[in-house]
Amino acid sequence: MNAPSSTFRVATYNIHKGVQGIGPTRRLEIHNLGHAIEQLDADIVCLQEVRKMNRQAAARFRHWPELPQADFLAPEGYTAVYETNAITRHGEHGNALLTRWPVLRKTHQDISDHRFEQRGLLHVAIEVEGRPVHAIVVHLGLIRGSRMRQVALLREFIEREIPSSEALVVAGDFNDWGARMRYAMNAMGLRDTSDLRGARTLTYPSRLPVTQLDFIYGRQVEVVATTVPRGPIWARMSDHLPLVADFVLSKQ
Repeated sequence: MNAPSSTFRVATYNIHKGVQGIGPTRRLEIHNLGHAIEQLDADIVCLQEVRKMNRQAAARFRHWPELPQADFLAPEGYTAVYETNAITRHGEHGNALLTRWPVLRKTHQDISDHRFEQRGLLHVAIEVEGRPVHAIVVHLGLIRGSRMRQVALLREFIEREIPSSEALVVAGDFNDWGARMRYAMNAMGLRDTSDLRGARTLTYPSRLPVTQLDFIYGRQVEVVATTVPRGPIWARMSDHLPLVADFVLSKQ
């Protein structure tokens, strides 16, 4: 007998370290981001450019949160999972995942391609109504060759760590102009939401989006809806817009 299908929502969002603007016009947006993430009402929130700490920003902004950003942004009842990708002069930042479902385990792998861009993938296994769902958060490099090598490392990680029969979503900022990484992702059995829904979901830049850099790929799941929140408030908080997708777990 087939198990009943389960629906869950995934969002991916590059929060630009919670700060927007340049020079003296820089402003703190982390508090607004907290309200925005809560409004997304996602079961799994994949975040990039999340600060664990930053001494310079903490000294500059009066209302800088005492908590690491992942913990600060997690809505009530959510678990925050964070791993550092980059250590800088003033602090460190990386990827994070927030979820209202129980966390089974987490893994992190360095996928840096060169010393000027520190990158990593964060893997979190989550229990969704009694079934394991694997989520991988990525932030790929700015250079196409780096992205290709990082996707190859991603494939090796998936083949090594995640059973082919279990549901998987890979979400994040792919820096993938023209969706050129789609072919390599498809070769892993992963399809992205815009590919499956037949419509482009533009996420960058947030004020006037002209392309999609943020993607959610899935395996053993079916996408039923995708949205990109837009408007002046969303344009203000980050240079990216969030991408949100509703999935149904494939029946066993």
